[in-house]
Amino acid sequence: MTATALGRARRTALAGAVCIGLVAGMTGLVGCGAEEDPDAGTNGVGKLSAAKIQRKAQAAAKSANSVRLAGSVVSKGATYKLDMKLTEDGGSGEVRSKDRTFELLRVGGQLYLKADADFWASQGGRGEQGAPDSADEVAADKLDGKYVKVPEGDPAYKQLSGFTDKGLLLDGLLTLHGKLSAGERGTADGKRTVKVSGDKGAGGTLHVSLEGTAYPLRLERAGGAGTLRLTDWGTDFQFRKPDGRDVLDYGKQLPTS
Repeated sequence: MTATALGRARRTALAGAVCIGLVAGMTGLVGCGAEEDPDAGTNGVGKLSAAKIQRKAQAAAKSANSVRLAGSVVSKGATYKLDMKLTEDGGSGEVRSKDRTFELLRVGGQLYLKADADFWASQGGRGEQGAPDSADEVAADKLDGKYVKVPEGDPAYKQLSGFTDKGLLLDGLLTLHGKLSAGERGTADGKRTVKVSGDKGAGGTLHVSLEGTAYPLRLERAGGAGTLRLTDWGTDFQFRKPDGRDVLDYGKQLPTS
C-alpha cells in the first residue's frame, strides 16, 4: 500500500471511530448526523396526543382480563403497600399499612380476610385505653391464620372488596387530572414507554407501553399519593375458595368492634 493510500485508510478509520463514539455517547444520533425516530419499531402510540394516549391506555386496561398491581397508595394520610392480582371476577393479595398486614381473597362475590392474631387483637380494643383485653386475645388466637368470610352486609365489605376489584381500582387510578401533556420517553419493566402527565406531573403521570398493546405499566399518583406498577396483563390467574377447614364464618358481621 502506498503512503497516500495508507493515509486515506487511517483517515477513514479515524472518522469511523469518531462516528461510533458519538452514537454511543449521545442520544438521538445514528449514522453521524441522522436523527433517530423515537417511535421506530413501536406501536405508534407515542405519536398520538396526550388525551388519545390516556384513552388508549384506559381502553387496553379495561379489555385485559387480569393485571398485577403492586406499590404504594396514600389515602387519608395513611400509606398502604399493595400487591394484588386482579381479574374480572376476583382478586388475591396482600395489603400492608404501618402496623398491620392482612391478606384478601375474593372469589366472585365472596370475600375472605386472612390475618395473624396480632391483627385481630388490635381490632378489639375493649381493655384500658383501647388496648385488647384477655377476651380479645382469646378470640384473636382462634382467628390467627384463618380465612374469615366477610359478610356483604358488613361495613368493612365495601372498603376491603375495593382492593380486589379490578374495574373499580383502575377506573380511579388511571384518570389523570389537569391539563394533559405527553412525549417524554422512558422505560418500565424493561419496555419502552411514553409518559402522559396531568399538570406537568402534579395531576399524576402514566407510563404507557410503546411495545405491543398500549398497557399502562407504571402510575405516579397525583400529589405524591403513591407509585404503582401494573404488570402481568392478561395472565391467567386462578382464584379458588379456601378449604372449609381453614374458613371461619361469623354470619352477618365481623367481630371487630
